[in-house]
Order: sequence, then structure tokens, then C-alpha cells
Amino acid sequence: MSTPIKTGLCSYGHSGYAFHAPFLHVHPGFELTAVTERSKHLAQQRYPSVKIYPDVMSMIGDASLELIIVNTPNYSHYEYTKAALLAGKHVVVEKPFTVTSAEGEELIELAKKQQKLIIVYQNRRYDSDYKIVRRVVEEGLIGDVLEVEFHYDRFKEELSYKKHKEAASPGTGVLYDLGSHLIDQALTIFGMPEAVFGDVRIIRRESVVDDYFELLLYYPSLRVRLKSSYLVKEALPAYILHGRKGSFIKSKSDIQEALLMKGVLPDAPDWGAESPAEWGLLHTEKDGKTVKEFLPGGNGNYLDFYKGVYGAIREGKPNPVTPEEGLNVVKVIEAGFRSSAERRVVTL
Repeated sequence: MSTPIKTGLCSYGHSGYAFHAPFLHVHPGFELTAVTERSKHLAQQRYPSVKIYPDVMSMIGDASLELIIVNTPNYSHYEYTKAALLAGKHVVVEKPFTVTSAEGEELIELAKKQQKLIIVYQNRRYDSDYKIVRRVVEEGLIGDVLEVEFHYDRFKEELSYKKHKEAASPGTGVLYDLGSHLIDQALTIFGMPEAVFGDVRIIRRESVVDDYFELLLYYPSLRVRLKSSYLVKEALPAYILHGRKGSFIKSKSDIQEALLMKGVLPDAPDWGAESPAEWGLLHTEKDGKTVKEFLPGGNGNYLDFYKGVYGAIREGKPNPVTPEEGLNVVKVIEAGFRSSAERRVVTL
């Protein structure tokens, strides 16, 4: 393997601790070189060789770094991604790519000018539950798909301790947060819709940001409904698909985040294996006979994302999540907000 990609991590909060640092640590093609931490220096306790910077801009200025991971609040994605590109770095930026589509378009043009990559971190493409859903569609196990419903629900009346998530500012709220995952999953399987209808609401007593949404994506012969709420005590299945031959029902069951929060490194044996109790129910027709069976979900693995990042930077392989794909997610979010405000279907 060639020289490891020296990487700087812009934050060592939840996402830095769980979703980025462990995979950079176990993948031999990366070196976690620098982390931004103002005071606690927790990253250095786990990764002693890492260099700590007090602020993001100082770290971006480190000439030894080749890749910057922008995992800061949504409103800052544009600023830090732009700064990293201008400093001659490749960038992995968390979802949502940017807050506005205009920002995303500007960054795409800048990356081309700088001849650097922007790779959007969409880790939920590598969840075990989503992977089996995609397989069901691509292999035609329920025939032509006619109706789809994806859920990402929680039950949490209290506000987040992360104040930036609960402030009425650009890029906050559940549609930008969890909606970015659901929209990306839908677009990755079905492509861009023709139109969007949105219902975006605030339902928690003390909230000033949206914490409920329902989007309806219109395709020529398909409707995709995406829903998220912070006040769902008894959750529905995360994935519900109906086609001409049958149906597929699946829970949200990927275990990677829970393992990572416990400090388990993603090189453990059988990493991301799904419990048989969570396998999805397939009720369909095969060879003229009705079949009702549970499909194994297999293993989720966020390391596959970083394998893709390494391949794109070092080996010229395709970008695993292009900025254009990230931009499409933002366009659907914008259409959802506009639709909800105007109470009409918005054409894309």
C-alpha cells in the first residue's frame, strides 16, 4: 500500500469518536494525523500520536495534511469545505453536504478548479438494513416496485444538549439531520424524483426547529414516502416496500453505531452482523408459488466507505459519494421546505 493519507478531523464529538476515527485507525491507507479539540484532548488519549489543534482553520493550514474531514455543525460545512479546498486538500464532508444548493454548486466548481475531491459522508448506505432493501429492489424480488415507505423515528421530547442542533438557524432540524439519510437512500435506489410534496412541522413543546417531516417523492410509476418524527413511542418498520409480486418489511437494525459508542473497533470478527431476529420479511411469488420467508440482512460496514475514499484518492477509482449526489439531497430538502410552506407539490 502506498503512503498513508494524512488526515485531519475537524471535531472529536460523537461523529468523530464513533464514525470517523475508528475507521481511519484500522484502515492502513490512512493516518489520523490531526484533530481539532479546544480543551479536552480526548482524541489524544485514544490515539496518542495525533496532533491537537485548537481550531479548524489552524488545522486546515497544516501543510502535511492531504485530507480534511468536515464533521462540524451543518451551517459550517460550506465554510470549512471551501477553506480546505483552497488549501489544496481533499475533503470528506458530512451530510448534509451544504445548507443550500447554491453553496453546493459553488463548492463543486471550486473542487474541479482545485483538482481535489469532495466526498460526502453518507454512512447509512453501508447499514445492514439498507443493503438488504437495496438488494430486494435490484434483484426484483417483489417485482416492479409501486409504493415505498422509509422511516427514521425517535422518541425524545427533551431538547438536545447540543445547542447548535436546537437553534433556529440555517441547516438545523430533523429534515436536514435525519432527512439527509432517508433522502440519500431513496435517491441511491430510485434516482431523482419528478416532484416533491412536503409536510414539515414542529411538534415538541419547547422546540424551535422542525422535528417532524413527511416527504412524498413522485416518480412515473412509484411513490416514495419518507417520514421522521421525534415523538414516536412505538415505531413502525423502518422499510416498507410493495411491488407487483409482493412486499418486503424491514426493521432498522444496523448495530454498528451501538458497537462504536462502546469503543469496539471495527476490525472485530463478524463486524456489523445483524441478529436473525431482525431479518426482513419477504412475502412474494417465486416460480408461480407464494413464498413467505425471512431474508438475512448480512453485515453493515462503514469501513467500506473509507475503502472507497482511499480508492478514489490513491487509485483513481470512482468517488463513493459524489458532491453531485450530495447536492441532489439538498435540492430535495429545499423542495420539501418550499412545498410545506406553500402547501403544494413542487416540481424538480
